[in-house]
Amino acid sequence: MMISIKNTNIPQLLLLLFLLTSCKGNNNSESEVLESKKNKTYALKAGPKPSVSFINSKKNAIDHFYKKNWPNNSLNGGFLVAKDGHIIYEKYEGYANYKNKTEMTSESALHIASVSKVMTATAVLKLIDQKKIDLDQKITTLIKGFPYPDVTIKMLLNHRSGIRNYSYFTDKKEIWDRHKILKNQDLVPLMINKKINLEFRTDSRFSYCNTNYAILALIIEKVTGQNYKEAMKTIIFKPLGMTNTYVFDYDKDRQTANPSYRGNFSLYYWDYLDAIYGDKNIYSTPRDLLKFDMGRNDPEFFKTELLKKSFIPYSNEYKGQNNYGLGIRMINWETGQNFYFHNGWWHGNTSAYITLPEEKVTIIALSNKFNRMTYKVRNLAALFGDYPFKLDDNGISE
Repeated sequence: MMISIKNTNIPQLLLLLFLLTSCKGNNNSESEVLESKKNKTYALKAGPKPSVSFINSKKNAIDHFYKKNWPNNSLNGGFLVAKDGHIIYEKYEGYANYKNKTEMTSESALHIASVSKVMTATAVLKLIDQKKIDLDQKITTLIKGFPYPDVTIKMLLNHRSGIRNYSYFTDKKEIWDRHKILKNQDLVPLMINKKINLEFRTDSRFSYCNTNYAILALIIEKVTGQNYKEAMKTIIFKPLGMTNTYVFDYDKDRQTANPSYRGNFSLYYWDYLDAIYGDKNIYSTPRDLLKFDMGRNDPEFFKTELLKKSFIPYSNEYKGQNNYGLGIRMINWETGQNFYFHNGWWHGNTSAYITLPEEKVTIIALSNKFNRMTYKVRNLAALFGDYPFKLDDNGISE
């Protein structure tokens, strides 16, 4: 339709042009949003940058802690402390590969051991949010022949299933030949054929068990139609820009993955349990784990109600402070203060992931040369909130 300028009120014409321009701009915006959702990427949003005085006041104390606990740069790994997504202290020391004298850097991916459980749990909760599975869904509806009829997804996540730890029952030669590599796909057939009984009645108590998370990895594969390695990349690593994080593939990655060492740099060799994933076998860096923590605390990536469910203590049949949620350890004090973390230990690899949602602080420590001092970083929480830790206290291991 043609518009006659001669017969048109000029203000009306200007208003019409403005509306046409606005509509065009809105269409572009909607298009960008749809494209962003299609690509499943998330722009992680850091909070306000801490002031210089705040950074300096914490940095000096953290540096003193670091030098005291890892004298002569003995961490052999990576360590960072961040506030509101901003790194306020960061160190990388030692060798990612001692034989090749490859120096540790911010891009050196190390085995994070049981901190992998936090990521597996997050992926499962994302699938629950997408209505692909239910928190209280029984495993028998997902895995054919699963021999424990009362076990649910929730009970795997919070370690109340009663299932035995695979590293214990496969240690018997009548159950498994340890010259053969054990894989996730072997576990359920073994449980069925070897009649592996429950350790205790399902949901009667808490017992930390790696098998729970190896089974959760199988569920992720079943629901997504992808292998665990690709599913984790699709659900978490790629959307959060975790470019130096991957799931270890025993058949493909042994020659390239950064090794793990004893305290004297003697090498830990691969064993028959090294192919199991879900409970372990994710390699990552402190910076990527910071991205992960920012994603878990971002309601656009991980819904607030899911985060709240993961922080509920489920192992409280006996009165105590130490507890477990959905893929996260916690300490719940009578004062109402809560501390959330997960440690890891596999061969010579030690890891500590600490998230303080109230203070918006993240503390990460990774090492591939065995050293229990990694776990002491929890004491740094006392610099940021009302936590009853002292910087000289001993750490607590995995």
